[in-house]
Amino acid sequence: MKPVNIILSESPERTPLCSSRFWGDPDLPVGYGYPTYTDVDGDPCEYRFVCQINLCELAPYDPENRLPHRGLLSFFAKIGHYLGDFDDPEMISGYVSDTDDVRVLFFPEAGMPGDNPGFERVVLVDGDGGRVNPSELGMRFSCAPVEGHVEEHALFAGPSHREWESWEHPYEDWEILLQVDSFDGEGFMLNFMDCGVLDFLISPQDLAARRFDRVRAIVLST
Repeated sequence: MKPVNIILSESPERTPLCSSRFWGDPDLPVGYGYPTYTDVDGDPCEYRFVCQINLCELAPYDPENRLPHRGLLSFFAKIGHYLGDFDDPEMISGYVSDTDDVRVLFFPEAGMPGDNPGFERVVLVDGDGGRVNPSELGMRFSCAPVEGHVEEHALFAGPSHREWESWEHPYEDWEILLQVDSFDGEGFMLNFMDCGVLDFLISPQDLAARRFDRVRAIVLST
């Protein structure tokens, strides 16, 4: 599959339930708990929601059927440090991470945006009642270069930020499922080391089996 570029834009209105979006709040099945991990003190802590991709919307850009053509793929990660929370000891580095550093959820029952009564938007708030995640951004896809588009958000991105031919053992043949570039916007600045990228990595075997629970990640900055 050739890279599928992700183009983000400000959303004048709230996007429909289960639509593709960056930031904002995730849409989860009714009663499904917000994804958490155990921090260094043994306490539960919420992942940062990165984005969700409606695979019905992505399908026209995936003629090789690398991903299912129905469902919702949602990405979460320990990226608080890269959003400016420098007291957060949890961070993904320049080495392939553990599986608990990111969480990718696949909900095959999700259909086209707006037609998903079994889902609800889950809002994450801090101790003062303020929203944790930046305001949502709309998302569209393109397999062709977009004039004037400089951010390198992409599905199945190429190795443009990697100075070596393959990942370290035993991840040599793993693919970049999603690449998130450093960028900033209203109320946030996302900076992976020195304006690098965050890559969600998946093995070919897991991709073929539609298994997303063993995705790992790495931060690259060249």
